[in-house]
Amino acid sequence: MRVIGADGKQAGVLTKSEALKLAEKEGLDLVEIAPFAKPPVAKIVDIGKFRYQEEKKLKKQKGKVKTTDIKELRFSPFIAEADYNTRLERIKEFLQEGHKIRAVVKFKGRQMGSKQFGYDLLKKLIDDLGESINIDMEPKFIGRHLSMVVSPIGKSKKNKTNKESGEKT
Repeated sequence: MRVIGADGKQAGVLTKSEALKLAEKEGLDLVEIAPFAKPPVAKIVDIGKFRYQEEKKLKKQKGKVKTTDIKELRFSPFIAEADYNTRLERIKEFLQEGHKIRAVVKFKGRQMGSKQFGYDLLKKLIDDLGESINIDMEPKFIGRHLSMVVSPIGKSKKNKTNKESGEKT
């Protein structure tokens, strides 16, 4: 077992009993850090201080992770122009904040016979948003809902590579 002393310097490769005696002599604990290494690595530390430092590392890593929300906006296939413009402005705000958007056109009753109006509405939405978006999921029907997912430019790696490959050909 490779042992690291309390001062951070290597104490060498020792047996488990020798390492425990060394830790006991210093009044500290022997903590196995890398059990699968060849040879396994252990460190002589105060266990309470060691746990505290590990928790700090985990909190720091969690703080760096940025979560993106998917904001859902619902439309009717026969939405009024003013309502459409309000939702369009809301979508632009969400995109500026870095959120993904799920645009859903909800069909009721006899509206299911007019599916083309939903596709036309989402096409108009894509045109109005212009080059500021990536389309993560093309419009598709799921039950009575026609949905599409878009994200701000730079958020989707898949579409970015598709665009680049399209430009090269």
